[in-house]
Amino acid sequence: MTPSTSDYLKLHFIVFLWGFTGILGKLVSLPAVEMVFYRTLLAAIGMAVLIVILKRQFKVSSGDFVKILLTGFIVGVHWLTFFISARVSNVSVSLVGFATASLWTAFLEPIVKGYKIRTIEVGFGLIVLAGLYVIFSSDFSYSGGLILGVLSGLTCAIFSVINSQLVKKTDSFTITFYEMTGACIAVAMFLPIYQHYWAEGNLLRLSPTLNDWIYIALLAWLCSVYGYSAGVELMKKVSVFFFQLTLNLEPVYGIIMAVLVFGESEQMNTKFYVGTLIILFAVLLYPMVKRKLTTIPTSSP
Repeated sequence: MTPSTSDYLKLHFIVFLWGFTGILGKLVSLPAVEMVFYRTLLAAIGMAVLIVILKRQFKVSSGDFVKILLTGFIVGVHWLTFFISARVSNVSVSLVGFATASLWTAFLEPIVKGYKIRTIEVGFGLIVLAGLYVIFSSDFSYSGGLILGVLSGLTCAIFSVINSQLVKKTDSFTITFYEMTGACIAVAMFLPIYQHYWAEGNLLRLSPTLNDWIYIALLAWLCSVYGYSAGVELMKKVSVFFFQLTLNLEPVYGIIMAVLVFGESEQMNTKFYVGTLIILFAVLLYPMVKRKLTTIPTSSP
């Protein structure tokens, strides 16, 4: 299926929405783990209601059910690492780490689809590493946050590649419902470990404020129920790499909005921005160079 202009506009709108996720997550007063639990719970409920209203399908084969649910676990890890990264550092740092998603995809997609990783991908991977080195070589106090951000990019690449395969035979709403359910289960399973080693106070007794519920509902219903399901649906027409490439605009939108919303707490040193530009340069230049020098096989050799 060939993507239309409206498909490209929808993709950019979704990415713009996702640019708000780090900001919304930081505005919530609850700790990140509890916030992700409530987000995934509301997203699963909202998706179920939408499926009933629109008369879409809940039914999937047992094999696909397990695969989709486990992919939801990866989604849960992605959100945990992303939002914890923003809490232990700031939104800008978490978004820079997340920006590595497209290059993770460049390595993972060939493995899944059965063709060789190319030298060009290794080269651009090294450019990203150079950008990360520039950031770390400065007086950088957010190393833990950046590492978590990079892990959020890796997990995003993993579930995106998996979803590009799943959506070929399963409805995007069904995928989203079970993945949100799987993410909620994963976070719920993590809660006892989190409570034992890291949590302050009693888990889930921290009552969200009205503002918290508003921000979490926006994350769950606008960014997840709409944004996630629409994004999965677009994978029928748009390649995973192009999807991840466009997703690299999320850090650009997010960093600009974070500076406007949070001000000085988002201000970083010069080397941070130099390293960020190197990373964004790599992820934006890669597809243009690859398109000229290589062609992707349509089937396994």
